Amino acid sequence: MVNEEGWVLYDYKPAAGVIEAEVLAGLQKDPKQISPKYFYDERGSQLFDAITQLPEYYPTRTELALFERYLPEIKQRVAAPPFCVVEYGSGSSKKIRRVLDVLRPAAYVPVDISRQYLLDNARQLKSDYPELAMYPVCADIGEHFALPDEVHSMQKLGFFPGSSIGNFRPQEATRFLQRARRTLGSDAQMLIGVDAKKSVAVLEAAYNDAAGVTAEFNLNALLHLNTQLSADFKPQQFAHVARYNATRGCMQMFLRSRVAQRVKIGDATIDFAADELVHTEDSYKYQPQEFVHIAEQAGFAQTALWQDDDAWYSLFLLHT
Repeated sequence: MVNEEGWVLYDYKPAAGVIEAEVLAGLQKDPKQISPKYFYDERGSQLFDAITQLPEYYPTRTELALFERYLPEIKQRVAAPPFCVVEYGSGSSKKIRRVLDVLRPAAYVPVDISRQYLLDNARQLKSDYPELAMYPVCADIGEHFALPDEVHSMQKLGFFPGSSIGNFRPQEATRFLQRARRTLGSDAQMLIGVDAKKSVAVLEAAYNDAAGVTAEFNLNALLHLNTQLSADFKPQQFAHVARYNATRGCMQMFLRSRVAQRVKIGDATIDFAADELVHTEDSYKYQPQEFVHIAEQAGFAQTALWQDDDAWYSLFLLHT
């Protein structure tokens, strides 16, 4: 669809019926599940942006410091212009601005499931980078989507910051990277941020911040589903739970039902027992060799690796 500025939004967001079927299937599992992608309506995207600025939340500031330090070196390793940056889960424009300023791509394809947040950020970026060709895509990055025809002939640099790859289980992460490799095409590269294993106290503090913003973000999935599916979740009857699972090597988030309750979603009714947990997110942490193994299974090879001095966070450049 063409917006008022005259540029095209490629909209692949699933229809409401597809979303309802997926949500109901998750809530009929044992244990119940809600995909983390449902955190992200416009309000959820704003809440996540607020999380990235919290003192307990180290990944964003650590990754930004790596960009400041290493983007000039990265520039020497990526494709010669003209090339296109494809950002998976674009969200806030804070990180991509640094990439655009240093790498100077000819085109930018931001991909995000939150349509309004995607458009608001794309509009501001277009105002600030008027010479940059921009083709926003509203899509679920966990599913296949097609890139705009306008960038077909360009070499691609996939950009997936924020350690969002950790939201996929390891086998799902491999499948995501396989899809990304097919989408980006031959001679493509991918710049991807990956959070590393570290002190459990540091990890759990990042997901249980003192201000309660992460709890609000977790509960926002219910508000989003109320709007999207005309459900009647009562968020005040659920509590945020986040803890590290040492066996799996991941942080896990849940919503705990404070009371026995019943929720309507369309024509369906879902029962929740008191203290029942609904799994809303995994965030896997990888040592470098663990992530390289996943990338190689997907058909990527490592070009370069950069880490902070504490080895809390890794920035990989991969190539097909």
